[in-house]
Amino acid sequence: MRRLAAPLALLLASTACTTMEAAPPTASAPQPERMISPILTSPEAVDASTYAEPQVARVTHVALDFDLDFAARRASGTATLDVLAASGANEIVLDSNGLEIARITDSAGRELAYEIGNMVEEGGKGAPLTIQLDGATTLRIEYRAPADASALQWLSPEQTAGKVHPFLFSQGQAILNRTWIPTQDSPGIRQTWEARITAPKPLDVVMSGVRQGEPEDLGNGRRAFTFVMDKPVPPYLIALAAGDIDFRAIGPRTGVWAEPSVIARAHAEVADTEEMVVAAEKLYGEYRWGRYDMIVLPPAFPYGGMENPVMTFLTPTFIAGNRSNNGLVAHELAHSWSGNLVTNAVWGDSWLNEGVTTYFENRIVEAVYGKKRAEQEAALMYANILDTLAEVGGDAPGTALSTDGGYELGSAIAYDKGAFFLRTVERIVGRTRFDAWLRQWFDNHAFQPATSEMFHKDMMVNLVQGEAEAEALMLREWIFEPGLPANVAKPDPTAFAEVDRAVTAYTSAGTIPAAYSGWTAAEQMRFLDNLPKELTADQLAALDATLGLSGTGNNEIRFLWLEMALENRYDPAVPQVDAFLSEVGRAKFVRPLFQVLWNEGEWGRPIATRIYAKTRDSYHAVTRAGVDRVMDGE
Repeated sequence: MRRLAAPLALLLASTACTTMEAAPPTASAPQPERMISPILTSPEAVDASTYAEPQVARVTHVALDFDLDFAARRASGTATLDVLAASGANEIVLDSNGLEIARITDSAGRELAYEIGNMVEEGGKGAPLTIQLDGATTLRIEYRAPADASALQWLSPEQTAGKVHPFLFSQGQAILNRTWIPTQDSPGIRQTWEARITAPKPLDVVMSGVRQGEPEDLGNGRRAFTFVMDKPVPPYLIALAAGDIDFRAIGPRTGVWAEPSVIARAHAEVADTEEMVVAAEKLYGEYRWGRYDMIVLPPAFPYGGMENPVMTFLTPTFIAGNRSNNGLVAHELAHSWSGNLVTNAVWGDSWLNEGVTTYFENRIVEAVYGKKRAEQEAALMYANILDTLAEVGGDAPGTALSTDGGYELGSAIAYDKGAFFLRTVERIVGRTRFDAWLRQWFDNHAFQPATSEMFHKDMMVNLVQGEAEAEALMLREWIFEPGLPANVAKPDPTAFAEVDRAVTAYTSAGTIPAAYSGWTAAEQMRFLDNLPKELTADQLAALDATLGLSGTGNNEIRFLWLEMALENRYDPAVPQVDAFLSEVGRAKFVRPLFQVLWNEGEWGRPIATRIYAKTRDSYHAVTRAGVDRVMDGE
């Protein structure tokens, strides 16, 4: 999502499977010499999630040549790897999880010996793939991804909006890409890559690299699509999607892909994206990836968004009709600097990606939508932190920003506490100084991995002025200790003053606010999230009828309504929950609703069991794994 080169030239080529408003951008100019990123060797940069030994031999470039077989739901082909090895190194270790290897050769076609080690199921680590180099610097691996590759979700036509063509998307974070790409699957081992992907007509393929020219018609009912990512990225950011999708331009370097029946709503929802890119550049420097395009995927996508470079993947559940959930777009865009440009070397430091990005997101929201909305969204984040600390304890080790990787990605700690850390630093040193520091952090570590220790040291050297300021900032407490430091810069207490008065009025007298329909989405969520936990059926019915909760087009609000209804065993909401869980695969919504049903014992568990029996196979592996734990009582 960030890149040093100027925007690449656009070739207007008609390639979508149905009529599109404007052809998608492509590039055919010669690619610059490949960059090679450094490898960090300090103890805190050692990644326990990989088998790789990059200081001995590492992958610097991956070239994929892949065929997508929708009938068999299999992907197969070759991966050609460029290897940089230390003097005397005689083998390289890759990550693999279920890959079916046919043969491995060098650039001359000479077969190389290899061994797949013992499988480690826990955490999806998989097995080491050790290859004898015998002097080779290029490896060609012929293989097939397993039928149940966790990174790939094959959707039947019935699971798409159009109901005619199948769909495929990948999701690599954190270590899922080893189920379809044989490489060193660690965020600290950055690699350039290219790909040639064939798919049946009339499907289009997009990837997290710049498309090269027009698709090649192979004459057998298939087309080949070619992509290049000429800047080194962590392997989890290699991504693809294929389906019946159209493209619409937003600005000179921005656009959106979606299924034909979704494209108009998607385009309207993300119409501010070019303005967001401009705002982001004013804050922290040039957007370094050329294009910033997005694809709105079918509802089975397990996350809100995934920051794949040049092609952000988005859930359709963010579409509200009024751009009220566009903080999601701002977040994924901000990753073009924090996460993609500078990446955590290990997953225990994922706050370096997510916390910095969440702070940056809020600054973009402020620039594009105004300070009131930014402060309200910050207040919601702060409430998430307090709720999490109340649940797990303020001294729980997992509430430190830098951890051993034990907390789940997406927690209020990595994202929201990380953001409030930077808000606090900004408040103490001043925005001008802080912005200059953060910009130089991105510039000086561009296309490189980083650790929390590096971040702390850079702050001490390039930001902090004097011992008194160092004490006031409490940097080590924020990064390496649990809980919320005493110097936290709390959000504006008046941000939700009207809403909080309405909550008090409802709690004391049952008064439903007449102003609700005119509130921002953040205000509406604040109100619903702070209502009394115990409500009667009559109260729930009145709230629904007056506020239109069942019919809201905002899925964030719809989720809060359904969660509240289930917590109070409100039978009229069960069909709504059934429909919602049958349509949506976003883990943020799905897992908590099943959790509430499970917690409701004899009332909720039969409902959860019935719904999950029919929806489980439609969920992505990430969502499915989370709900499986719920249904197992974990």
